[in-house]
Amino acid sequence: MKHSVKFSDAIHIMSYIEMYQGTDLSSDTIALSVTTNPVSVRKIMSQLKKSGLIISKNGKAEPKLARRPDTITLYDIYKSVAPEEKIFHVDETTEPACLIGGNIQTVLNQTYDTWQKKVEDDMKQTTLSMIIEGIAQAEQQRNPERQGNEERIAPYL
Repeated sequence: MKHSVKFSDAIHIMSYIEMYQGTDLSSDTIALSVTTNPVSVRKIMSQLKKSGLIISKNGKAEPKLARRPDTITLYDIYKSVAPEEKIFHVDETTEPACLIGGNIQTVLNQTYDTWQKKVEDDMKQTTLSMIIEGIAQAEQQRNPERQGNEERIAPYL
């Protein structure tokens, strides 16, 4: 079973852009943090740009968030990179003549639709700023001396 990490990577990229403003924000550099290839970073950034979440210019490694992080929700990011994707998926290849296989798709689709709405509602309440603050707090706990990162995380603590 394969799952997409595009949403997670998009949040990662936007957090990186915010926390590392004024540094090298090339897709090559960001890709090192995400541990993916620069082409994947550029594709995600293109989707974020089309959705109006980041501002970037071709040929310049200076992307910026289009809005303050406290006004960007995880739902905004999710819809930017996975507009038609559902979080939960039903196996569509079950045996229709079977009691379970013939009915489970309908029942699970109803359940999954309810869950999808609940998760999306939660995403609308979670901002990028909350994620960035969590990253700063986690770094402070992981590295109490904050050697090398104190300037990066201080504005978010």
